[in-house]
Amino acid sequence: MRHFGQIAPDVRKRLFHQEPCSFTADSPARLLSAALGATLYSPATRPSLAEDILKQGARGVVSMVLCLEDSIDDADVPVGEANLVHQLTDLEKRSDDTPLLFIRVRTPEQIPDLVRRLGPAVRLLSGFVLPKFTEERGMPFLEALTAAEAASGRRLFAMPVLESPDLLYRESRVQTLEGIFRAVDKYRDRVLALRLGVTDFCSSYGLRRGPDMTAYDVQIVASVIADVVNMLARADGTGFTVTGPVWEYFRVQERMFKPQLRQSPFLEGQAVELRQKLIEHSMDGLLREISLDRANGLLGKTCIHPSHVLPVHALSVVSHEEFSDAQDILRPERCGGGVMRSAYTNKMNEVKPHRAWAERTLLRAEIFGVANEDIGFVELLAAGLAD
Repeated sequence: MRHFGQIAPDVRKRLFHQEPCSFTADSPARLLSAALGATLYSPATRPSLAEDILKQGARGVVSMVLCLEDSIDDADVPVGEANLVHQLTDLEKRSDDTPLLFIRVRTPEQIPDLVRRLGPAVRLLSGFVLPKFTEERGMPFLEALTAAEAASGRRLFAMPVLESPDLLYRESRVQTLEGIFRAVDKYRDRVLALRLGVTDFCSSYGLRRGPDMTAYDVQIVASVIADVVNMLARADGTGFTVTGPVWEYFRVQERMFKPQLRQSPFLEGQAVELRQKLIEHSMDGLLREISLDRANGLLGKTCIHPSHVLPVHALSVVSHEEFSDAQDILRPERCGGGVMRSAYTNKMNEVKPHRAWAERTLLRAEIFGVANEDIGFVELLAAGLAD
């Protein structure tokens, strides 16, 4: 699979200076953690689950979570488990070409049970999403996953969800983060990414951000994101990939504030109708939040609607300017440090302070590609929507 693989080769050639690389479920963990992109959630009870997986994969989705937790009623868990096993068993006989698939469970016991029930179909599975993760709650999940991996012979990753009130409350936050780090550090080779459960954070205070607001406008949520990145996403080799929070809106009938998308990029790209469509579906707020995710050290995003996938991927593509800066900073002859003017002559590139940024940028470039000089997110969005 590859990002933007659903777009015709001649169109990709026009869009990309460096095209996204290909990868599989067996690729190195460092590559996969960056490649998750927009991870699309789907209730495990959907009767057309296998078809949905194939359809979304053909549309550019590269990672999906099949959910047995909050997205379904408590009483529907047995039905959801049975449907999931049936659908994946059927899918395994029909296709090898699926996105990275993860199951979101409720209890540690579900992990070995589902792996056993899946039988040969476990080869379609990349891992499990672990809810409300803390050190105390999370260790049994990680132990169960390790045992299931040994029993099945299939590499299985964990994606813990950070959504516990203990993580939100000031008096317990640091201690909780320290415990989470101990747990995921012990199982570092098994932890693909950490996911933020911002909806649960808001629920602890009876809050819900509107379509004109991002997670970063809700200060209690922004403070948690900052602390999670501070303690769990450091660039010194101890950190993990942390993914962005879910965007809840599809279409908004009435808005309080002006649209947040400037007109000029769309006028230059002759995509005025695209701008209006994005605004009508509240995508301007989503685009702003994706930009803030990256500025705050997050990569990828939880998505609950297929229309959110392309914006996440389009804004993950590395611009030609970013790529040029990163390459300059990482040139071998500059390993001793120093400062230089960027090739675009509009900024300072300081080798030592910007090195970690440059390394992350080149990893993102490998996964999502590098846009041509005259290509921005508008052209990438338009090409994806036209496909």
